[in-house]
Amino acid sequence: MPLREEFKKQGDFLFRNRSYLPLLFLAVGLMVFITTKDFSKEILKACVFEPYKFACLGVCLIGLAIRVTTVGHTPGLTSGRNTTEGQIADELNTTGIYSLVRHPLYLGNFFMWLGVAMLTENFWFIIAFIFFYYVYYERIMFAEENFLRNEFGERYLQWASKVPAFIPRFRKYTKAKYGFCLKKVLKQEKNGLAAVFLLFWLFSVISDIKVSKHFIITYDFWFYAAIISSMFYLVLKILKKKRLLEQKGR
Repeated sequence: MPLREEFKKQGDFLFRNRSYLPLLFLAVGLMVFITTKDFSKEILKACVFEPYKFACLGVCLIGLAIRVTTVGHTPGLTSGRNTTEGQIADELNTTGIYSLVRHPLYLGNFFMWLGVAMLTENFWFIIAFIFFYYVYYERIMFAEENFLRNEFGERYLQWASKVPAFIPRFRKYTKAKYGFCLKKVLKQEKNGLAAVFLLFWLFSVISDIKVSKHFIITYDFWFYAAIISSMFYLVLKILKKKRLLEQKGR
């Protein structure tokens, strides 16, 4: 099979399963964190690791902010969680954040997962994650751009020739065509915040187990953040089921 078709085939497969395959990365990251010997003392852990976790959280929240900005300014049937249906695009997004970078959602994903990878405190795992992410999403972006090229033709080519694929270029910003839609953000991005704080709480619990050698629950920031974000997720899930987050055209 020619390389172009092979990349497209791989990209289509990864696109359909992009919500699940990263869980393998998470499982490996947890194993790395669990098996890495912890030489830190309690005072060092308190003085160094806790601020480090907040730095990791900051990286994750940068990614979430990118996703929120992207989803909030796009119309319906684009930038969605269209996993089983395959590629969907009723309209080519070229304004707002899409005038800076062609794949802002994947850029947001990168920062969100990078923050989690950093929690392992393993330099080589972080490097391996960056390489894995590049190979993984390169195929997805290839398949997505192949679809958009067939769907929108010359218009897509003109836009793609001016806007970088992954690293933003902050020149010639074009104001977003659509206003910010909070309901769409709450509907589509409700998983992100809860997942971030649940993962940080999980790493915190594992860290405590590594130090104390037994399971304990510490009622700290990470515990309450996980509880509150999970409750927020459940409320939004109910609102979505009752179709109270629907907005015409978005």
